[in-house]
Amino acid sequence: MEPIRIGIVGCGVIGGGAHLPAAAKSELVEVVAVADLLAAKRQAAAEKYGIATVYEQGADLLRDERVEAVVLALPTGVRSPLALAALRLGKHVLTEKPVAMNAHQVRDMIALRGDRVVGVCSARNVMYPSVKAAMECVASGVLGQIRVVRSRAIVPAGAAPSSPPPAWRVSHALNGGGILVNWGCYDLDYVMSVAGWGLKPTTVLAQTWPLGDHLAARVDPCSDADNHFIALIRCAGGEMISFERAEFASASTDEAWQILGSHGSLSLWLHGGKGKSLRLDTSDAQTGTSSRVLWEGDDVGVDVTQAIQEAFARAIRLGGTCQTTLERALIMQQITDAIYQSARSGQAVGID
Repeated sequence: MEPIRIGIVGCGVIGGGAHLPAAAKSELVEVVAVADLLAAKRQAAAEKYGIATVYEQGADLLRDERVEAVVLALPTGVRSPLALAALRLGKHVLTEKPVAMNAHQVRDMIALRGDRVVGVCSARNVMYPSVKAAMECVASGVLGQIRVVRSRAIVPAGAAPSSPPPAWRVSHALNGGGILVNWGCYDLDYVMSVAGWGLKPTTVLAQTWPLGDHLAARVDPCSDADNHFIALIRCAGGEMISFERAEFASASTDEAWQILGSHGSLSLWLHGGKGKSLRLDTSDAQTGTSSRVLWEGDDVGVDVTQAIQEAFARAIRLGGTCQTTLERALIMQQITDAIYQSARSGQAVGID
């Protein structure tokens, strides 16, 4: 297969720290250009990875005729317009998460996509080997009718940072939100993928909270978004999604991902790592509930960004789609928009 010629816009933490090294290891992609507003970052990336063409503006990179596909690795507020511009120019797009600032922008991308491939990087945690076993378990029907999907991740505050936090990270204007868009999109992509994308959310009741004043050094002074949210999401079939995440919390670590059905439940683990296991609990009329290990092993040795890039490249050259398409990303963005709307209004919000 001929490698896909890609351009990477954004050479910072994600672009320079994940996408460029992943592409350098892959035989399916070739980086032909990079762009970054900061001269030091774009020059350092070009020198380290031997990239001859460097741009300051992402818009200039999009007009490079050698570039077949772009990787957009910059904050959402400036990334979404570039994604729309890339599609207008006929480029394939691999976009970082969250997919957009709101559902309207995702619908605009779908309308412009045509025959181009668009992939979303919120699928990182779906690329581990354990996820295939979890998907097959749910698809087998052993859980019965799905009743509750749980995603909870409470991460305690650590020591105060030694350098200034990025301004975009907890900002509605720059990134579309806070911890909900930064990490909650990984949670949603993970549990929705394991559940087979069959859940159809209809109603959301939610609340969000900012960081406590005494921990303010952990975010930029202009931050205005959430560091803790909780949501209860009703789906069309009566299934409920219980969804909570907090960072810099005044609490001990508390993380769990689970799918509960009428006949069984599956306990999951979002992150990779050694010695990982997934537990399956099932019940029968005679003996009640029993447990067994569904899968155990090491979810290591997987460069999840490289896996996403290569799935993107194969979809372009061989046909097919990426793990997380715009249609799936739209479902997650609709949930995100509804969580923020519900938190502002104090009322349940419907999803169309």
